Amino acid sequence: MYSVTVLGVPAATRAECVQKLSHLPCRVKLLSRVERSVLDSEGYDAICVLDGSASELNEVSPALSQLFTQQKSFDKAFESELSCFRCIELNRRVVYSPVGHLTDYDDVRRYAEAAQAAVGRAIKAGSKTPLLVLPKSSERFVDAPLVALLGALHQLYQPLEVRATAGKGHGVQSLGVYLPNVASADAWLQSALMLEAGRFVARDIGDGDPERMAPPRVAEYVQKAFSSGTIKVKIVDDPAVFEREYPLFQAVNRAAGTVKRHAGRIIFLEYKPPNPARKTVMLVGKGVTYDTGGADIKAGGIMAGMSRDKCGAAAVAGFMKVVELRKPSDVHVVGVMCMVRNSVGEECYVSDEIITSRAKQRIRVGNTDAEGRMAMADALCEMKERVLYEKLPEPHLYTIATLTGHAVLAVGNSAIVMDNGPARTADHGLTLQREGENIGDPFEISILRKEDFDFHKGKGIGEDILQANNLPSSRTPRGHQGPAAFLILASGLDQCGRENATPIKYSHLDIAGSAGDVPHTPTGSPILALVRTHLQ
Repeated sequence: MYSVTVLGVPAATRAECVQKLSHLPCRVKLLSRVERSVLDSEGYDAICVLDGSASELNEVSPALSQLFTQQKSFDKAFESELSCFRCIELNRRVVYSPVGHLTDYDDVRRYAEAAQAAVGRAIKAGSKTPLLVLPKSSERFVDAPLVALLGALHQLYQPLEVRATAGKGHGVQSLGVYLPNVASADAWLQSALMLEAGRFVARDIGDGDPERMAPPRVAEYVQKAFSSGTIKVKIVDDPAVFEREYPLFQAVNRAAGTVKRHAGRIIFLEYKPPNPARKTVMLVGKGVTYDTGGADIKAGGIMAGMSRDKCGAAAVAGFMKVVELRKPSDVHVVGVMCMVRNSVGEECYVSDEIITSRAKQRIRVGNTDAEGRMAMADALCEMKERVLYEKLPEPHLYTIATLTGHAVLAVGNSAIVMDNGPARTADHGLTLQREGENIGDPFEISILRKEDFDFHKGKGIGEDILQANNLPSSRTPRGHQGPAAFLILASGLDQCGRENATPIKYSHLDIAGSAGDVPHTPTGSPILALVRTHLQ
């Protein structure tokens, strides 16, 4: 892959940081200052700048500061356009990607975008060893340096298939980072690279094509990714077990299960802390490795890109990677990846079938293209059962899914959080939104209403719940809220509300807009917001 060299960190912290970070995807080497001798010895061939103010640049290089003053004097677009030029005194390429003036409606993602653009332009210029000068924190954007670094690392990510092919990819060998005035720099750096490690795993799984990341191969990848033993991995692959314990999942898996390399897997990941748990976080992710729509097939050219329908499960794996590295002392975490392919074939499930869920609810299928909720509902029910039977402390259950086109229409490229009664009482949605805003992983809040539950109540004799109508979510009123209501009903969580004897917090996260579409790199949403909410 590539290494990361961080400048501006006290030399005394070098050995400690290197030791702690040696197991991360990026090897880290720490240096203490920036000067010409360092640039030469480390071989940096480009300097990427996001903040062009004279005071900031003087700390890096007086020569750079003088050059920027000259550039501003004759280029009126210098502070608003990406540019690449030569610094003769340092004999280096310089890329300037100005963050620019930020209005009340801009957010910290501007720093990530600027860093991505800077590193991308340096690569196009031929750089193999760029140095990124991070911006300083501000009162408004405390996490600007972190978000900028994560943006640069996002730009440097290379998919599995590229890494497996010699001579492909951008060829960047190392990324240097100048870190101005950051307290506890070693801890800051560790935190950044732990987040990146989680996003790296999520990207690998989410970006993989339908064969490279078919359910059995996702299971293989996960076993290798969590081979340290900190996270307990359990893989269910027996169709008889699916039929008995996860019947809604098995309905989706029926057609794909006839092809060995496409057969479904439910992957359990569990972290038990060394101390008594203060709280329990349980994440269930939609892992549809390819969504044809099933019998209600995606026609008219809308099937392309459906290999990204597994980004919810990918985010669960990524979050668990951060848990593995951070090892929280008192947080119990369980992740479930529901990996299945929604295939077409003589064994595929069809509309009008009535299937009894793990929670003993009779579900009438209305649309086989609403497979994500089917894949997750029984696993969600199992998490509820564990909470009740094991009396787990302070539980919070999640489903994470690229679930509806309606979510994209409603909020664009943000994620959406929908809380049940207990979670809403705890102001969870506001907390998640605030933490996501601070670190560039934005959320919008949607409220579940009685109409959502009325929509999914059984309409005929012999059915308890209607799975879906036969229209796309984008043509259905409240098309992203309804699936959350279905998951609550189908899992039995409707019996765990505020007024029940055992209230359980539950939140549904629809990341259809925020996960990242083909051909762009998956974002890893909502890992950053969840880490800030639960692992701080």
